[in-house]
Amino acid sequence: MKSKTTVIKNITIYSTYLIVVWAFYRFLFQLPDNIEELVVKPILWLVPIFIIMRKEGFGLSSLGITFKNFFSSVYLSVALGVIFLAEGLLTNFLKYGGFHFGANIGSTPLIITLGLSFATAISEETAFRGYIFGRLWFVLKNELSANTITTILWTAIHIPIAFFVLNYTLPQGIIYLILTAIFGFGSAYIFARTKNITGSILLHVLWEWPIILFR
Repeated sequence: MKSKTTVIKNITIYSTYLIVVWAFYRFLFQLPDNIEELVVKPILWLVPIFIIMRKEGFGLSSLGITFKNFFSSVYLSVALGVIFLAEGLLTNFLKYGGFHFGANIGSTPLIITLGLSFATAISEETAFRGYIFGRLWFVLKNELSANTITTILWTAIHIPIAFFVLNYTLPQGIIYLILTAIFGFGSAYIFARTKNITGSILLHVLWEWPIILFR
């Protein structure tokens, strides 16, 4: 297992890489969702993590990939997910001045849309809650500090999608980013309670689903 100094260095390099590369990607490309979420994002977000992990000497359980506390993780995510489900609906309501049904449904079966939502959640939660938050907590020994830093990074990486993909106005974008930050904090809170990434993934889907369905 590497020293804490090395872990901090790895977190810094990975976080900087992710924010910069993803910002450029969002600005330059807009590929179909299935290619982006099933191919591009796992390659850009997850492959570097597993390369770093081999050097650090941590196991998969350090990312929350474990069966330990599985059911507790699910129960917590469902309980908190009701709040974030409402939060996602509020985001759409603020954008359209009312609920908008149909923009993203199109001819794509709902099961495929839901599957893509899970694919997104797996990549993003493994990166932010499993790796960044988990490593920061290990180094700082303070959950609140680790969660705060992770939430700031999580919010920052959503700036491009707010303005380049969702095309929010500045006020709408600010509201979206505030709600995104609240979700990020809650997701890390669940991960800290269970050390299992499943809860964060399910919570992510409950938060993101209304946005995907109605935007």
